[in-house]
Amino acid sequence: MSIIPTDPHWQPARDAAERTAAIMADLAPGEPDGVDAEVDVEWHDTIAVIPCGENLERIGCPHCGASIGTEWWHDLLEAHIDEGFASLAVKAPCCGADSSLDALEYDWPCGFARFEIAVWNPQRDWFSDEELAVLGAALGHPVRQIRAHI
Repeated sequence: MSIIPTDPHWQPARDAAERTAAIMADLAPGEPDGVDAEVDVEWHDTIAVIPCGENLERIGCPHCGASIGTEWWHDLLEAHIDEGFASLAVKAPCCGADSSLDALEYDWPCGFARFEIAVWNPQRDWFSDEELAVLGAALGHPVRQIRAHI
């Protein structure tokens, strides 16, 4: 489970990131048998994709409503795996409309960010809206969450 800023370009100060990571560790303590959840904090030089992994069921076009094939998505990720994204601008493969990768409709949420806090094996499904507000306040910017199945 990851939280990312709602603005894909935004990055926090180090102290805010550390404070937010500590709150996330408290909110997702890990497995009942004593295995702690692992918290990773990452800054990216360019915009990175924050995928939902195997949870991705469908991508929809916000312009024409068509379903966009996941093969297109996987090819796009593979092409940008090393260098990230300089821009999120894209032509929708279904209708050719100018769009943005973060405007596509992902069924399970995916995101794009230059900053991410990930909790591995959190032993919970989602953060509540109230918890996201607390995390955003600690970070200094509103956040959204991505739940990945890898």
